[in-house]
Amino acid sequence: MEMPTCEIAVEKLREKRYENELIINKICQEVAKEDYLAIPAKTVLTLLSAENKNFSKDWAEFQESWNRLEQDNFMKDGGKYRFRRHGVYSAVPAAGVQLELPQPHYQSVQYNSLNGGIPRYFAPIESSIASGKILMTALEICHAIFSGLAPFFCWHIEVHQFRIVATSTATLPTPEGIHRDGVNFVFMMLVNRVNVLNGETGIYNRERQELTHFTLLNPLDVAIVNDERTMHGVTPILAKDPTQHGYRDVLVITFNKR
Repeated sequence: MEMPTCEIAVEKLREKRYENELIINKICQEVAKEDYLAIPAKTVLTLLSAENKNFSKDWAEFQESWNRLEQDNFMKDGGKYRFRRHGVYSAVPAAGVQLELPQPHYQSVQYNSLNGGIPRYFAPIESSIASGKILMTALEICHAIFSGLAPFFCWHIEVHQFRIVATSTATLPTPEGIHRDGVNFVFMMLVNRVNVLNGETGIYNRERQELTHFTLLNPLDVAIVNDERTMHGVTPILAKDPTQHGYRDVLVITFNKR
């Protein structure tokens, strides 16, 4: 006797959730062992799309929102190459991730020698993106991973949409150089990469000795770091064709114990 269609759908959903649990457990094991991990787009797609029948449409809208970021006016190097939006969330062990009211982003000069030491107010993430399926799923995945690594903590979460414009002159995805963000964990996901050369991510120990390097090339490629135990940076980017528009779009999510 064949299973009813609804029961087949429920069973497939259970299988996808179980697959996600296995992937998340594996990620936790690797990050606990190495303090960093590069995750290929294929794996991230599995995690993000497991319960989203409209993933392709939602992802296209998510990517497109990077075209509406606002210029970062806090660049002390005078650079006009960085655009961003910012949001704040929270999470507790017994509940999911919650969106908080807009707040400034603050880093001490210990962690950001270029732009730190002052509260920086950035344009908020658009409401349809801030509460949308893609970002909320990414946040819940981060919550599962980082709570697996550090259970029982409540979390202060910040989300950054970044666009670095590529030109014929080298521009800096991390203008502060090799650094820590001053949090516990950092999740970095490539959203788009158009007409760009270079932009290699390097992971370093606290003595600035390189542990590994790789390039986020494909949308959904992810890097995770334990920010307490490592440092990171990204090499300058250039436009592959200087006559055409170029940019590197990244989603950065930070989790800090509170």
